[in-house]
Amino acid sequence: MLRIAALRTALVSSVFSWVLLAGVAYAATAPSGTISSNAGALSWDFAAVGGGTVVNEGVQDICPPGICDNYDLTVVLPAPATTFYQTMTAKLTITYTWTSTVPTDLDLFAISPKGADHGPGAPDVTSTGPGEEVLTVTDPVDGVWHIRSVASLAPVPTAAHAVVTLTVAPRPTVPPPPPPSPGVPAFVNYPAPPDCSGTQQPPSCIQPLAGSTTAGEHGAGEPSIGVNWTTGKTFIQAGNHTLRVTFNDAVKPATAFWEDKRSPFAIASLDPILFTDNGQFGGPNRTFSSQLNGVTSELSFTDDDGNTWSPTQGSGQPAGVDHQTVGGGPFAAPAPLTQLSYPHAIYYCSQDIATAFCSRSDDGGSTFGPGIPLYTFTTYNGVDLPVAPGTCGGLHGHIRVAPDGTAYVPNENCSDPSGVSRPGVAVSTDNGMSWVVRTVPDGTTLAPGGSDPSVAAGADNTIYLGYVNGDGHPKIAVSHDRGLHWSKSQDAGTAFGIQNAEFTEVIAGDGNRAAFAFLGTPTMGDTQSADFTGVWHLYVSYTYDGGTTWTTADATPADPVQRGCIWNGGGSNPCRNLLDFNDITVDKYGRVLVGYADGCTGSCVSDPTQNASSGPASAQDALATIARQVGGRGLFAAFDGTQFSTKSGDDEGGGEVCEGDAATGVHGGPDCNKHGD
Repeated sequence: MLRIAALRTALVSSVFSWVLLAGVAYAATAPSGTISSNAGALSWDFAAVGGGTVVNEGVQDICPPGICDNYDLTVVLPAPATTFYQTMTAKLTITYTWTSTVPTDLDLFAISPKGADHGPGAPDVTSTGPGEEVLTVTDPVDGVWHIRSVASLAPVPTAAHAVVTLTVAPRPTVPPPPPPSPGVPAFVNYPAPPDCSGTQQPPSCIQPLAGSTTAGEHGAGEPSIGVNWTTGKTFIQAGNHTLRVTFNDAVKPATAFWEDKRSPFAIASLDPILFTDNGQFGGPNRTFSSQLNGVTSELSFTDDDGNTWSPTQGSGQPAGVDHQTVGGGPFAAPAPLTQLSYPHAIYYCSQDIATAFCSRSDDGGSTFGPGIPLYTFTTYNGVDLPVAPGTCGGLHGHIRVAPDGTAYVPNENCSDPSGVSRPGVAVSTDNGMSWVVRTVPDGTTLAPGGSDPSVAAGADNTIYLGYVNGDGHPKIAVSHDRGLHWSKSQDAGTAFGIQNAEFTEVIAGDGNRAAFAFLGTPTMGDTQSADFTGVWHLYVSYTYDGGTTWTTADATPADPVQRGCIWNGGGSNPCRNLLDFNDITVDKYGRVLVGYADGCTGSCVSDPTQNASSGPASAQDALATIARQVGGRGLFAAFDGTQFSTKSGDDEGGGEVCEGDAATGVHGGPDCNKHGD
């Protein structure tokens, strides 16, 4: 915190000096105004703001003169918010426009009377000429809001214009999800069925593997997911049980048949991990099951969708005692001379007391070479910290390998060249023989510590890094040069007013397409506290233009994933039912699948008095669930318009195949633009 405060002070000082030299005035044409639902639109002009930096250390909160201009907007509701929103809903919409002569990035923020940040608006891009951001706040509280124009990067001082409206409407008896943006992908959720009993038989239940009394479907915290691109079989790891799911797309909606295909070598588990080396980058669709066991793991693999399994060495040495990850992909050039019969490098990474290690297998995971350190860290008052710039602390995320063989291990707590803690990636371009840490310059680390970030590479080696920012928001950044430089991070939760996020997961397809999944809630506050009241949903955000714009969907609109706190500090806290992460993958048609543990089942779904900290059991579940994309564009343009190769185009109640997003303006419905068959 001291480092951030120092940086803010230096930033304000330098910007203020620049403003004095440039002679810029800083005050909106009117300093304040009032908006109500019956008063029509309200508009004002922001004074010119300039300078700025894409490294936003809370500039909108302190609003230094010259780089930021403030307007106080009083929101007046027909009745106090606590009573008004019981039967009504409201939407505050601010349209923010400017014109620039050079590449300029202005940002609009709305700060609530309680200090919650909303923004920036969308799209958040750099442009020359006319620029626009639109910021929407659903169910704003009444009182004085600070609306702020911020120069993220404005070489020439630039003024802006704002128009705000407040609309109200009756709240339906059963609140529907927010209306999706044009072309937002849609999902169907498939929870694992119960174990079979004397009265229940497959396919309506899971038959536990011989020798087991359960298939482990309610113990699926921190699940992993994978898809065999040849057979279409989908796997989700539930503890030490590997559950195989067969989808039947011949009926609508598709049905799912669940089977327990647990590896006989997955006996004990401190941490479970599953990885399928699918066909995306030429993998042979081998699936690995890893169960942490001290400084190694019980690692086995299957080449026939779990019908038979083969044991392996488990890991290279030295290895860590916590939070292992298994992944793989093409070898980087030049390929090692020891490469054997398997086409890809398979990596096993884990964390020890003061460092993290990765070892590489050249024979498909049967044996591994030595563990190579990724970085070192130290423990201070029980918290893992980076020891110096270029190192990381805390838990790392899952390893991913790009088509060019570059390996990436993400971490939310890495030290940048100035010693500031930021999300980043450990990068290896030589098949894991050496590693270097690269950080996202406008990201900040969530204190006291957030969940794992996630990284994925597209077909052209573009990488996408999704993380929980220091303000709790879900952010994602893009790099085209292996993390040396990054785009400005985008907030994927803006459309839903997300104030806190957990469990970010990213997968990419074509170079310009990626999906970013996360658990999110619009509730402010300490998500680790037992009295946190947030309601969490699974959101999935898509980009089809290389990360310039993102379109976000609520994948669980009628079924919360969790009520109350989500604990990520280890131990046995009641709110730790979901454990540490979710997972995401893509099938060969570009369809996105998210594997997650559903913590709110049964009566919890409709009972707002239940929560994870106090129970009952229905609010502390961890049910293996798959969110499977059924509509909208996927991650491979080659299948646009074919509805994931089914050529039916009517997965959504008989509607036509319509793609689009907020940028293109293509809408669904009878008059949409039809594509494909």
